[in-house]
Amino acid sequence: MAAVHPFKHRVSGLLALADVRMDGERDWDLQVHDERLYARLLAEGSLGLGEGYMDGCWDTRNLDGLLTRLLQAQLDQRVHGWHWVLDGLRAHLTNLQTRWRSREVGERHYDLGNDLYRAMLGQWMVYSCGYWAHVDDLDAAQEAKLDLVCRKLGLRPGMHVLDIGCGWGEALKFAAERYRVSGVGITISKEQAAFARELCAGLPVEIRVQDYRELHEPFDRILSIGMFEHVGVRNYRTYFDVVRRCLRDDPATGGGLFLLHTIGTNISATHTDPWIGRYIFPNSMLPSAAQIASAVEGRFVVEDWHGFGPDYDRTLQAWRNNVEAAWDHLPPRYDERFRRMWRFYLAASMATFRSRRSQLWQIVMSPRGVPGGLTAVR
Repeated sequence: MAAVHPFKHRVSGLLALADVRMDGERDWDLQVHDERLYARLLAEGSLGLGEGYMDGCWDTRNLDGLLTRLLQAQLDQRVHGWHWVLDGLRAHLTNLQTRWRSREVGERHYDLGNDLYRAMLGQWMVYSCGYWAHVDDLDAAQEAKLDLVCRKLGLRPGMHVLDIGCGWGEALKFAAERYRVSGVGITISKEQAAFARELCAGLPVEIRVQDYRELHEPFDRILSIGMFEHVGVRNYRTYFDVVRRCLRDDPATGGGLFLLHTIGTNISATHTDPWIGRYIFPNSMLPSAAQIASAVEGRFVVEDWHGFGPDYDRTLQAWRNNVEAAWDHLPPRYDERFRRMWRFYLAASMATFRSRRSQLWQIVMSPRGVPGGLTAVR
């Protein structure tokens, strides 16, 4: 009789708490190919789980279903791994999102290749949650989200708009074409900036590779979509100070408006999951409502706080469908290990929203408060 790996029983017991079996027959069960996985899981937690999948140590027929069950059972809280402790110590001792460090995510993630993102994101090069309230496909959901942002900001012809973290420029292009505004977009990604400049050619839009802390000019409206996740709690007050100094302030109208579109989390933290930090978004972290509210205090009046986190699950599923259909047509640098990494990233992201561990918020703020209040737009 073959010897049983000394950690197998312990791992099996933990998985049972999530109704997951090793080598079971259900779609979400975990198929183990390398028994060294057991020690990796107990020592490294989510990092060992993600790297083990990348290395082919395990598989499942329903990756997002499996990961959702693990999160719902809070197994990530039971098995942190030593990397989580080390990352927490680093976040306590240092600012992980300095101007120098902030460029790392641009180089390692957003500069991976516009070919990958074009294949995954669809008609609109928008790398953030779509708005599915009244539509049923990805392209329509992204168009609806862009229009929702413009309507919430009350854009009018002639306004000058700033987009902090403009990505590939789609939001500014949309606003310039449909609402006849001018604008400035900043990004830390050279690949994104080059694409955005070409996309917005001929429009009154300027695209810069620039850190948000370098901004010192006035705008009528400011928006930031999917960038705040890279700011870090040590810099939240600085971030809102920058927005405050750049937003035109007319006491008669309550000043301009700022829209923050960000993923959020239910519990305040100082750093991200170790696997996400190593392979996807270095030096990132998700804000809690408490952290945002604390940083905003004394700087802005919150006019509207709109949550639609479940829409991100649908957005991620659409992205997965797109990229799975495109793998064979993408360059060989996206090899099998990269594909497994990307699948794990998308599935894990689905799981965080499906389990309601992550949220999606659009928050509209004004410097002084809109007289009579701001009518909520949906």
